[in-house]
Amino acid sequence: MPVKPEILKITNTANSRLFKVEEIRLRFSNGVERTYERLANRGRGAVMIIPITNNNEVLLIREYAVGVEDYTLTLPKGLIDPGEDEHTAADRELKEEAGFGSKRLHTLKVMTSAPNYMGHKITAVVAQDLYPCRLQGDEPEEMEVVSWPLNNLEQLIADENFTEARAIAALYMVRDFLSKASTKGD
Repeated sequence: MPVKPEILKITNTANSRLFKVEEIRLRFSNGVERTYERLANRGRGAVMIIPITNNNEVLLIREYAVGVEDYTLTLPKGLIDPGEDEHTAADRELKEEAGFGSKRLHTLKVMTSAPNYMGHKITAVVAQDLYPCRLQGDEPEEMEVVSWPLNNLEQLIADENFTEARAIAALYMVRDFLSKASTKGD
């Protein structure tokens, strides 16, 4: 493995309600120095939930995404609150955004997005043995829940309203997870 660069200085350059921008001065093992900027990691991370029904369907939500200025089809997700682990946060967010709780949760993978520019991490969690349960969340409007057959994953990936790369990756991972579980008799 290469030697990690030495951090010479970290300077906070901007703050907002959601983001903290930092300038990082680095010295690489060959002596070259560079300054980078990043959105710093804040909080305890986030969860993305892949809720699977007994009929082998995934429950998606349609929510407004301000980054693309449109409604998008995606998976439920949210921040891990103080005192929560990823499974507690996943169950809470699923109840708030999709109106279901889960009796069986399994962590698939911790994922990053644009790690060269952001320290944010999201944990993909499979939710099974679902039951109806709604909690009041912080969403400005109730989200539409869309049920999609997992055996029709390619059509979902081709859908112009389903574009979030993390959600696409999570669905391929959950398909493999469920396939392995069924061969083990789980």
